[in-house]
Amino acid sequence: MRTRRLHAVPVPAAPAAEPGQETTADEPLWRHLLGARLRRLRTDRGQTLTETAERAGISPQYLSEIERGVKEPSSEMIAAVAGALGVTLLDLTVAVARELSGLRTTAERQLVRNVARVLSLAA
Repeated sequence: MRTRRLHAVPVPAAPAAEPGQETTADEPLWRHLLGARLRRLRTDRGQTLTETAERAGISPQYLSEIERGVKEPSSEMIAAVAGALGVTLLDLTVAVARELSGLRTTAERQLVRNVARVLSLAA
């Protein structure tokens, strides 16, 4: 199996919140959105935690913690669960990034689009 090497691309920091605007502390964490997306995919496919966990090669308890946003899974674990659900890592990442695109400022939305673009180029 051939492994691709990815190169780090600097991503600018999100701009500071303007007066009257909510801060990033109010933004959901990536792991929470990722977990919710994985749970939706699993339940939409009618799979149990145990079935999906077995396909991914992880414990049902660990998958449950990922889905609840308790654990910050490695990219390898995310790829394994995505594969067990029949989606690509890129598709999963873009779907979560699209959820984040509901961010409040144009600059933040542009940042999400740039990250999604970089990820699609890396694939």
